Amino acid sequence: MHMGPRFMPLLALGLGCVAASAADDRPTLLGVARDWSAYQAQTDNGQVCYALSKPKTTEPKKATRDPVYVLISDWPGRHVRGEFEIVPGYQYKDGEPAVAQAGAAKVQFFTRNDGGAGSAWVSDPGDEVKLLEAMRGSGSLVVSGVSQRGTHTRDTYSLNGISAMLDKVHAACGS
Repeated sequence: MHMGPRFMPLLALGLGCVAASAADDRPTLLGVARDWSAYQAQTDNGQVCYALSKPKTTEPKKATRDPVYVLISDWPGRHVRGEFEIVPGYQYKDGEPAVAQAGAAKVQFFTRNDGGAGSAWVSDPGDEVKLLEAMRGSGSLVVSGVSQRGTHTRDTYSLNGISAMLDKVHAACGS
């Protein structure tokens, strides 16, 4: 089972947004390397560590969207390592997948809308390892999707700092 909706309060804090949360629920910054940050937090589901980044460019530029980011998480209590999630800043069009590409690795994600927000996870869990390995050796990650209104989006993330932050995430969560 994917944990996307449970991340929202943690991610809001990690991105510097305002969120209602007790002080001891706040994530701890593990580090920042270029375009990526890493955090650790305690949740009702145990410890979680995650790396996240915001895109360098978003298309179309004039589209109105909530915060856009990708994150990669480790949940030791659930035996989850390197789970990838896309948060596009809008609700996805029903039945439309999202796609992420780093280098030659092109991976399809299933999409879900929950509470007014959209998110996406890797359709085939075996592709997560392939995508993460490609990200460590690539300069950028391109994520595309389709909003409920039919707008095609394309977000480009810098991968500068991803390796260092993933190493911090894995070390902090013992994975």
